[in-house]
Amino acid sequence: MCFFSIIVPVFNRPNEVEELLESIAKQTFTDFEVIIVEDGSTVRCEDIVQKYTSSINVAYYFKENSGPGDTRNYGNAYSHGKYLLILDSDVILPTFYLEEIYKELQQSPCDAFGGPDRAHSSFTPVQKAISYAMTSFFTTGGIRGGKKKLDKFYPRSFNLGIRKEVYDVLGGFSKMRFGEDIDLSIRIFDNGYTCRLFPNAWVYHKRRTDFKKFFKQVHNSGIARINLYKRHPNSLKMVHLLPACFTLGLVFLLVLSIFWPWALMPIVLYMLLIFADASLKEHSIKIGLLAIIASFVQLIGYGTGFLRAVWRRLILKQDEFEAYKKNFYK
Repeated sequence: MCFFSIIVPVFNRPNEVEELLESIAKQTFTDFEVIIVEDGSTVRCEDIVQKYTSSINVAYYFKENSGPGDTRNYGNAYSHGKYLLILDSDVILPTFYLEEIYKELQQSPCDAFGGPDRAHSSFTPVQKAISYAMTSFFTTGGIRGGKKKLDKFYPRSFNLGIRKEVYDVLGGFSKMRFGEDIDLSIRIFDNGYTCRLFPNAWVYHKRRTDFKKFFKQVHNSGIARINLYKRHPNSLKMVHLLPACFTLGLVFLLVLSIFWPWALMPIVLYMLLIFADASLKEHSIKIGLLAIIASFVQLIGYGTGFLRAVWRRLILKQDEFEAYKKNFYK
């Protein structure tokens, strides 16, 4: 028995696993185990995990590919901790991460919790710009752990903690291929369990390394939001509609600008707002410029995914699998 069981699903990302394990080995709180579950990878990380068996309590498992949610459930079956910590393979932990969570739980126990994410100094300018786009109040409404927010905080799988017995009662993650972490968070709230944001228990989250991969990620997030709405009708909030409204408004203003150039002014003002805010926060004009691109990719990617899902799931009445089996459930 230990206090924390850290569960990490992995798919073809051995280099990321090494960085994560290196950061775990430096934790100031040491009552934990690590469970690495390879989800059918063709490029495995078993040799990398083996390097850390002498310094941390880490176990490695391989299974056929079935998606991240099912892979975390697989890891839970081998866990012995009082609390499960669900992390993505592309995060790096500050040395005080586990100690900060332990302190929070001792001061005010809860059933589930999560923390925000930041950009590490080693990240590329594009990664820092993407991190800004995913965490800024001006893009996501601060719902990913910001001090200002338009909706309550729902823990996400890159930084999520839950009491093992609560996880077992809820049945863990669903078989959703994307959005499964929000589905679990919603069920945590709906079943009356206490869930909190631990603002100082943050992780460095790499996310995607280029804008093309980032677009695909957020596009799928937009799709997942409607899938979540079908499962949990009360989960859809105004903040989730904003990217779709932004996307439609952008198209309208671009068309209108053909006849009235001043129609571009709101777009220009928004770009200047993003540039100024990101440049000040990251202390870099270059990242400020890249943040404009990242913000538009984030909003348009999510917005088009959301609108696509509205068409297929709500208008055409297709089921979750049939609507996206060619690309969403690969």
